[in-house]
Amino acid sequence: MRLFQNFGLYPAYLARLNRVAASARSFSERKARFLSDRYGTSHLLEPVLNAAPFAFFTNGDDDLLQRMWAKENGLRSGMPLDEILLAQIEAHRTEVFYNVDPMRYTSAFMKRLPGTVRHKIAWRAAPSPGADFSAYDLVVCNFNGILASYRLAGLNCAWFAPAHDPVMDAYAVNAERPVDVIFIGGYSRHHRRRAGILEAVASRGKHLRVVFHLDRSRLTKLAESPLGNLLPVARHRRPQDIRAVTAEPVFGIDLYSALSTAKIVLNGAVDMAGEDRGNMRCFEAMGCGALLLSDAGNYPPGLVDGETMRTYADASDAAKVIDATLSQPDVMKGIAAKGHQVMVRDYSKARQWQAFQQLIGAL
Repeated sequence: MRLFQNFGLYPAYLARLNRVAASARSFSERKARFLSDRYGTSHLLEPVLNAAPFAFFTNGDDDLLQRMWAKENGLRSGMPLDEILLAQIEAHRTEVFYNVDPMRYTSAFMKRLPGTVRHKIAWRAAPSPGADFSAYDLVVCNFNGILASYRLAGLNCAWFAPAHDPVMDAYAVNAERPVDVIFIGGYSRHHRRRAGILEAVASRGKHLRVVFHLDRSRLTKLAESPLGNLLPVARHRRPQDIRAVTAEPVFGIDLYSALSTAKIVLNGAVDMAGEDRGNMRCFEAMGCGALLLSDAGNYPPGLVDGETMRTYADASDAAKVIDATLSQPDVMKGIAAKGHQVMVRDYSKARQWQAFQQLIGAL
């Protein structure tokens, strides 16, 4: 199987990648810097991480990376990124194209793939009204409700999960965890349920060490600056309790490091997956040895409240569970340890790759 995995970058991460890979002068060097930074590694297949000779990986939306490959392979200057991706697939003689960025490369693009491509797989873990994935042979994610909506649209779908990055194990053994509660993600009043939970937990910052690594928009930065007090941008200003516990956003290996300093990692779903749970932060938190605290719902196998993680019912309950958990440090550490064991045992990269091959074999 000649595998090609295409990934996509969160815009805020791109600035970090440009710093991490500032000295890279080739496609292989920049790609290596990206892979070593461990951004999104839960979704990267084992042959990609092991540099298997039959596997090709790229970030199709990384302009610098793609143009390095284009220059090295004699393509004309200024070629559109989708044309570069097509050229890579052709040069690789790809048989299985696994796309983790299908909103950028939908069916119109897929119909242009070279004839060597036998199977086309998309990962999409969010509702996508209006998107056309009909040219894919299979759409995968680990949210059953979203998969059901895709099936209603006539798509072939299957359950497929993120996996544990073995690099996390070096962070999981960290016994010095000075942060009581950490959250890594975004705060938005548009996601009212999660905003309420974050506000309730942030208020505990008066008594606990709570750290929120939040990505801020330009308007939020402006609204919270001295100049913002003079401008009509108050609606972009976050509550004082949130601002009091906010630190800079973290990505990649720095995210692993931050998680390894925390006793509890707070997670909160946004209103897009119904009662299904299991976003990537769950795998990262448990993989780095922290106790995962997340909202109640339907979790992947092995993620069980009171055994390998903890759940809360609402914002008030989240604060109560935090206090109760911290009051029993030995129980807390035991649950966190069992959670890490589940990641290592049941969600390994080897198992993820085996599951992917089984999906391909069933097509």
